[in-house]
Amino acid sequence: MWTIAVLLLPMLLSTSPIYSFPLNKDDSCARTSCGAGRECVSTERGEPACQCLQSCGDTEHWVCGSNRRSYRNHCELHRDACVTHTKIHVEHRGHCVEKPPKTDVSPIVCFLSDRDWLRESVIQWIQEELQSDSPASNVSVANELLQTYFKMYDDGDSELDSKEFLSFLKHNETALNLTYSNTVESNILLRSLCVDALIELSDENADWKLSLTEFVNCLTPTYHPYERKCALEDEVFEDGAETRMECNKCVCACGNWVCTALTCTGAHQVEEDENEGVEEEMTEEEWTRTVAELNALQVDGRL
Repeated sequence: MWTIAVLLLPMLLSTSPIYSFPLNKDDSCARTSCGAGRECVSTERGEPACQCLQSCGDTEHWVCGSNRRSYRNHCELHRDACVTHTKIHVEHRGHCVEKPPKTDVSPIVCFLSDRDWLRESVIQWIQEELQSDSPASNVSVANELLQTYFKMYDDGDSELDSKEFLSFLKHNETALNLTYSNTVESNILLRSLCVDALIELSDENADWKLSLTEFVNCLTPTYHPYERKCALEDEVFEDGAETRMECNKCVCACGNWVCTALTCTGAHQVEEDENEGVEEEMTEEEWTRTVAELNALQVDGRL
């Protein structure tokens, strides 16, 4: 028995060693999950590694990505996210629909420069009628001409309102050439707004009408009233300054805040509300009162 054991021992010691071979690709990636848009490949050392998909199938199940791009299927979307190293998720099924660009709606206003241009144009027209290059030497004659126009367009109450002032301007519309905008509608509106601003310029009793004295002062070259500015929360703003109230833009024009009147929901909702939730909408009465409170805070340009 001992003889057999001794004979077998050399045979066991001379047996060839057992080698371990690397797993094939399928085996090395069997327990590796790479996520959408990626696939597992085996390295030269037989180790699993994730990389972006080389291609996707031709199946058409179009989806719209969060980057506003349309993809043939989910695979293409996730592959693009992998290749570009960006986060892209599915917004909805089907092709992306182009959203209309957001427009920053501004109110139509008459700025100080517009008002002053109107005033200078009328003064120049009056001087040309007098055929004089020296306004100071013809003050009395100019006043008489203005008084004639005042009586011509006054409806009998010894005051000119904005409608009557506009009729006065139309007396020599060709010479004045009052063009503010390329569109007829905007031009008419701006002219009306600038007439209101011009009336406010010399309207000492704030009744939105001009007496003869106020009318003459308004169109006298040497008359320089104090310029009003816009005030808000203890701050003073120059002409042309802008601020926002919810989704509405407010512009400082001739000493008054002029605001758009958009309903702050849906397409006109400001981005902050889209992220934080829609605030309670202001009623028309509340909106009117708020704008009135803004304009009640206006200060004289002497401050």
